[in-house]
Amino acid sequence: MRQFLARRDGSMMPMMALLTIPLVAAVGFSVDYTSAVTTRSDMQNALDAAIIAVTTLPTTTSFSDRQTALQQAYAANSGQGTATLTGVNVDATGTATFTATASYPMPTSFMQVVRINTVPVGVRSSVRKTPALVQTTFRVTKVSGYWAKTMTLWGTKFGQTSPQKLMTIGYTYNGYGDPKGYGTTVVNTINGSTSTMVQKQVCTTGTLKSLQNSVPAGTVIQTDNYGTSYYCVDTFYPANGSGAVIDVSQMDQLYLEMDVPSGSPKVLKSNDPTTSNRLYIGNSPTNLTEVATGQKVDIFTAVPCGQTGYQAWEDGGNAVPAPVSNADFFYTVQGKCDYNQRPSETVLTQ
Repeated sequence: MRQFLARRDGSMMPMMALLTIPLVAAVGFSVDYTSAVTTRSDMQNALDAAIIAVTTLPTTTSFSDRQTALQQAYAANSGQGTATLTGVNVDATGTATFTATASYPMPTSFMQVVRINTVPVGVRSSVRKTPALVQTTFRVTKVSGYWAKTMTLWGTKFGQTSPQKLMTIGYTYNGYGDPKGYGTTVVNTINGSTSTMVQKQVCTTGTLKSLQNSVPAGTVIQTDNYGTSYYCVDTFYPANGSGAVIDVSQMDQLYLEMDVPSGSPKVLKSNDPTTSNRLYIGNSPTNLTEVATGQKVDIFTAVPCGQTGYQAWEDGGNAVPAPVSNADFFYTVQGKCDYNQRPSETVLTQ
């Protein structure tokens, strides 16, 4: 070999042939490595999409059905190899975590020269899903005005496009002639074609002396900004009820609608940016903020979990923006949150 390398005559082809082998191997390794990096990136994207997809299945879905759905979603997103659901856990607060992996023995092109036919490529993904609204309770506190009006809670189920009525709150003026106007309000929950009354509020006005002679025990006489004395009596059905308790766990969308036949506008919607500014939301009876013009209100986030929230509507008798004291429709809302299939509560953590 020393003599061969020392000779100055002859061809360089043998030397080039010897040098070509490691050169080709180096280029081949680079090409296969680049292919593996690209494959891994595609697999990661596919697994991320797949694991988010299985969190939107109904909460009663079994682990095996989620596994099947994971593989189908992974393949649909051009994931190579096999995706495996490695964990589903829901803690006591309703927070859920999902973990999954995917693996693929990627065939090589150039590395086969050194008998490396495949390279294992693996990815991992996990998500955390925070509790979402599954139940809400509405309770009327005070409704007034000369105009009759009805507030309706509409909900659209997962996989459907047509909303259905979940609750109505109807108000009728009793014709007392007082400046603010007081009357009778009836709250009903709606289940298909069945309407069930859960709260009735009857407000009575008069002179302070006359009201003192008729006010039921435990009821407080109040005086409004116009100097009108009145009291309201609430009756719940059943007697120990707390208002309109509504299951929204199967709802993908929720919105409130206020119909005021004598108003302008006549129809107000929380998800309509042109009329949602007549809705007030707050954390106390005296701290309610008017929704900014041009905003859509997500009822899922407007109802607090585990605590009482306060809302009110201006029914159209006054121009907005306006102080909440001009509103005519006041009620409280309280939410119960738990594990839910709504996708907006899910974030990737790995």
